[in-house]
Amino acid sequence: MNQDKKTIALQILAEISGKPVAELRPEDDLVAHLGLDSPKALQLLMTLEERLDIEISDEQAAGLNSVGEILSFLED
Repeated sequence: MNQDKKTIALQILAEISGKPVAELRPEDDLVAHLGLDSPKALQLLMTLEERLDIEISDEQAAGLNSVGEILSFLED
C-alpha cells in the first residue's frame, strides 16, 4: 500500500472519530475504541471510497472492524 492511502485513511478515521491521528492504533476497534455507530461507520466507508477512489463491498465492509483491518484491506 502506498503511504498516501494509509495517511488519508488515518486522517478520515480521525475526522470521523474525533480522535487525533497520533492516538489511532491498529488494534483500535471502530465501535469499542473509536465510538463509531452505524451512521458514522457508513460515513467512514463512503468517505474512504470517495477519497481513495476504491469500492468496498458489503462483504468486505463487514470484515473491517478495526483500524488495522482497514489498513490491511487497503494493502490488498
